[in-house]
Amino acid sequence: MGVCVVTAACLYVPQLAELVGRRALVVTLHEWSGLLSPVPVLVGLASRALRTDLRLLNRFHPHDRRWLRAAVRRDKRRESRPAGKFNAGQKTYAAWIAGAVLVMLGTGLLMWFTDLAPLVWRTGATFVHDWLALAIGIVLAGHIGMALADPEARRGLRTGSVDREWAEREHPLWRP
Repeated sequence: MGVCVVTAACLYVPQLAELVGRRALVVTLHEWSGLLSPVPVLVGLASRALRTDLRLLNRFHPHDRRWLRAAVRRDKRRESRPAGKFNAGQKTYAAWIAGAVLVMLGTGLLMWFTDLAPLVWRTGATFVHDWLALAIGIVLAGHIGMALADPEARRGLRTGSVDREWAEREHPLWRP
């Protein structure tokens, strides 16, 4: 995903394109990294821990609706945002990014293999691909910004474990 985002930036931002040069190589890297983007998740499905996390991400509970209402109202009180291992924002982001990757893969294939569809479909695919790429970039920047603001969450992403007090404070319904 990182290679897709970086190569897309190099293809669309003229200053980056000039800095990097070698457009044909950047295009090839972008195409192949996009094609291979679902592979890590597919390989990860062999892991029981990932399958368990995917089950948790795929279920919304009443406390998740409460969390989302509090987020929309910008209510920052901890008691108004109950969360299990994943909060409702993380679940929503995971679902959105999974769908976005599939749409990007489909539209990318239509653009790459020009004989698959008529010109009007390829034009539409290019439009959707470009605008969704921009949306992914914006959401990804927000996601990174939130991670930078929470060192304990970053440690959890890096090592797979978090401090018990942090987990009880941020995810009170989580029972590891």
